[in-house]
Amino acid sequence: MKNKKIITIGVFALFTVGNMNAQKKPYLDKNKTIEQRIDLLLPLMTLEEKVGQMNQYNGFWDVTGPAPKGGTAELKYEHLRKGWVGSMLTVRGVKEVRAVQKIAVEETRLGIPLIIGFDVIHGYKTLSPIPLAEAASWDLEAIKKSAAIAADEASASGINWTFGPNVDVANDARWGRVMEGAGEDAYLGSKIATARVHGFQGETIADLAKVNTIAACAKHFAAYGYVEAGLEYNIVDISNSKLYNSVLPPFEATVQAGVRTFMNSFNTLNGVPATGNVFLQRDILKGKWKFDGFVISDYASIREMIAHGYAKDEADATAKAIIAGSDMDMESYLYVAKLVGLVKEGKVKEALVDDAVRRILRVKFELGLFDDPYRYCDEKREKVVVGSKANNDGVLDMAKKSIVLLKNEKGLLPLKKSGQKIALIGALANDKNSPLGSWRIAADDNTAVSVLEGMQQYKDNQLVFEKGLELLLQKATFLTETVFNTTDKSSFEAAKTAAKNADVVVMVLGEYGFQSGEGRSRTDLNLPGLQQELLEEIYKVNPNVVLVLNNGRPLSIPWAAEHIPAIVEAWQLGTQTGNAVAQVLYGDYNPSGKLPMSFPRNVGQVPIYYNKYSTGRPVDSDKNVFWSHYMDVEKTPQYPFGFGLSYTKFDYKNLEINKTAFAKGESVQVSVAVTNSGNYDGKEVVQLYIHDEYASIVRPIKELKGFELVNLKKGESKTITFTLTEKELGFYDNEGNYLVEPGTFKIMVGGSSDKGLESGFEIKE
Repeated sequence: MKNKKIITIGVFALFTVGNMNAQKKPYLDKNKTIEQRIDLLLPLMTLEEKVGQMNQYNGFWDVTGPAPKGGTAELKYEHLRKGWVGSMLTVRGVKEVRAVQKIAVEETRLGIPLIIGFDVIHGYKTLSPIPLAEAASWDLEAIKKSAAIAADEASASGINWTFGPNVDVANDARWGRVMEGAGEDAYLGSKIATARVHGFQGETIADLAKVNTIAACAKHFAAYGYVEAGLEYNIVDISNSKLYNSVLPPFEATVQAGVRTFMNSFNTLNGVPATGNVFLQRDILKGKWKFDGFVISDYASIREMIAHGYAKDEADATAKAIIAGSDMDMESYLYVAKLVGLVKEGKVKEALVDDAVRRILRVKFELGLFDDPYRYCDEKREKVVVGSKANNDGVLDMAKKSIVLLKNEKGLLPLKKSGQKIALIGALANDKNSPLGSWRIAADDNTAVSVLEGMQQYKDNQLVFEKGLELLLQKATFLTETVFNTTDKSSFEAAKTAAKNADVVVMVLGEYGFQSGEGRSRTDLNLPGLQQELLEEIYKVNPNVVLVLNNGRPLSIPWAAEHIPAIVEAWQLGTQTGNAVAQVLYGDYNPSGKLPMSFPRNVGQVPIYYNKYSTGRPVDSDKNVFWSHYMDVEKTPQYPFGFGLSYTKFDYKNLEINKTAFAKGESVQVSVAVTNSGNYDGKEVVQLYIHDEYASIVRPIKELKGFELVNLKKGESKTITFTLTEKELGFYDNEGNYLVEPGTFKIMVGGSSDKGLESGFEIKE
């Protein structure tokens, strides 16, 4: 009885405290709507506390240790205790997140919880392929599942917000951040953007309240994928047609998918930095698209408007950012330092601050942080979820689906499972760090399965490994330049000897994992260091070479494309790289990937993309030099967008359109029969392209407007049907108006952007 009384008193005490909190803090009342709770909270906040919600700090001290003393760390700590911090980033792990959340919730006046942000770009600790590689799968369900795995691990580690997906359309492989996006096409990019948002957040806004989802962030808004010369942090100067038809559609798709946050970009657009761009953030995003989440600046991008020459000083930069619609300041320290004064001086309306804070609070309420600030702080869940077998199985599946077979001659692939002598050559073949790729901040070093380890699982062949060369001169890191060996060839001879004695040589070459990503622009897209020379030397002694590429961007490989009989684009596939590569090489998984970016013949062709324009002189009609071409190389890519082979063969026939002429508003039905005529079961990405032959604004020679991933057993046929509506048949004019014009349209259906069955139809007035 005594124990029961104590329990009763304890429950009563908790109930009483809960009621007291609800009375003192009416915004904690779960029976009210989110908007009602915000209405109750905002009037209680001081101007300083409001601005504090707009301030995000990077992790700045050992949060489980003593409070910092001195310097900026102590200042940030005091701001946190005053309620002047709305979010923190790069704080991760349940213990660390709980420690900072405890300060925000239990030591500040209003107890407003923090939102914890982190770059979960292609996984947390268990890494999926880099996003560009995932895009090569064209498998939207797999991509969504990959994002869900990342969200599951991140949320189990205390994180509730990721700075992804990157939805920048990009066609310049010199830019290192192509590895973060979905490639060169806005249609494919829009579909993948939607899949990733739903993977991170769930299918609806209500799913954000689940403990295994996190808020997503569409970035970089906007046009960062078109930086001049592929140079990081550079300016952007593009046409309105390019902006409306190529840049903005994936961003709008994320809004329609319910994305809760946006990140603006480092670049200028029309001479105005995106962070201070009213047109992008106020007129389009929050106006035309009615986005009701919040916008965060990119890292210190508010302050960087001074360096751009757009803001004269810190106060000017602060005012221009908030007026333009940047709701939260990531690591510029300017909102917290300058915004209160600007409001009191009448230079910034407090209504703009209120709008920004309302948006931030809305997302925090949607995440359930006010109801349970520690809902992401379960150490038992963290131990069970992070690195689980299920997550490893999931990223292995994604990795296999991301691999693209570029060439397969002489019957080298798939490898035989017994009786072969195989020489495995290349420093990357035995590397457990590089395959993790860039943007994997939470992952532990050297946790990838290497290609050597993957191939060693197949024990009935004689496998010999030689690295062939030292790839790097020093350890590569996320913060430092990657320095390649360009002189030491001392390991060449051992590799050549191994190749001479082998039936097949598998060479794993490409970029190091930190050679792509932010700050990794290149002017040379060839194999870096001595790898090209090693490839040619090995080929001389044994031409039966299978080249496996590990890279974060399209490379220029003209010599390999001409000479090497088998080429596999394996990207940087994350934790399960070696197992995925081995299973594809040995035929346990039939490759089905298709390129999401064109591969150039040389860097002089860049930017190169499939949906180009005809020009007035597209062909050599007069048999002279006066037509659109290069003197020294074909103007076509080495490998085009949408290209990818299989161990089997797919035939297309019976392309049909339900009629030849349509009224505006009618749907167009297109069907095609696809047959697996080869010797293996396999998957094919059936692609549909259109060309509007004449329009008020010139249209590309072809545009992807539909695709379907079809699984066919050998000998099996299926009829695939596409429906084209006004959404697929129209385009944006230079003022952003969507038009569907009468005229004639060509269509092409096939397994790549470069060839397929063709037909056409007309849209009448």
